[in-house]
Amino acid sequence: MSAIALKRVRKSFGDKTVLHGVDLEVREGEMVGLIGASGSGKSTLIRLICGLERMDRGTEGRIALFGRETQKDGRFCEHSEVLRRDVGVIFQQFNLINRLSLLTNVLAGRLGRIPRWRGTLGLFPQDDRVKALQALERVGLIAQAHQRASTLSGGQQQRGAIARVLTQQARLILADEPIASLDPASARLIMSTLREINRQDRTTVIVSLHQIDHAFEHCDRLIALKDGRVIHNGPTGAITPDDIADLYGVEAGSLDLVKAPSKIGPSRPPLGAYPGNGLDRQDGLAARLAVNA
Repeated sequence: MSAIALKRVRKSFGDKTVLHGVDLEVREGEMVGLIGASGSGKSTLIRLICGLERMDRGTEGRIALFGRETQKDGRFCEHSEVLRRDVGVIFQQFNLINRLSLLTNVLAGRLGRIPRWRGTLGLFPQDDRVKALQALERVGLIAQAHQRASTLSGGQQQRGAIARVLTQQARLILADEPIASLDPASARLIMSTLREINRQDRTTVIVSLHQIDHAFEHCDRLIALKDGRVIHNGPTGAITPDDIADLYGVEAGSLDLVKAPSKIGPSRPPLGAYPGNGLDRQDGLAARLAVNA
């Protein structure tokens, strides 16, 4: 089944057209890199897929998630809100509430699946607390569960955002420049974490990136946008340095990171290389800690 299907998707802001009739399909279980220069339409495309933006009215476009339409002809469909519960979004600026604990931020991933009154009062069921702690355990942050979000490093906050979409049990993860403000070590850890979630849970992941080396290393397929149009859509190894140079408007010889993309390909970094990444742990620590959460 297709996780995402877009047909003739068009989006404008005032007189400026950002996306020009985009057609795309992403299958369930894929990890796709979305690349392109600033202003190419990457963030707008992600916001349309997750329902934060609406297509232009009067157009004949459509957006479908998991075989069911969420937008059609510039209008949201009746069941779009239910489908969006299965879509987790990771933003560049983490979007954690600084004054709340990391655990409470992660529990926010359950808000779409519990009665509104429970969410308003912060009365999350015990099972949800277990899920949140298990998610923190997977991303190596179980020890920081009760710290205020404001005390965490940027890399830790972004891993907290990943734990939030794990707690949400999202079938589709949309990551919009998730490593843009991180140091190289933290960026590599975030990308390897997303890749492991994709491999282990078969969760569909679309990640918007400016860092081409990470796109080559972790993504099975690349979709390249330029001026609101798809100019490349295919396996990672099929894109060439000349393609990348044209995409970013630079000389091919200046792109040291993409001299031989076909030899880079997606890979599985060793988890042991990144201290604190507990993706493979199954020791039940979270379930035991939940009693005191």
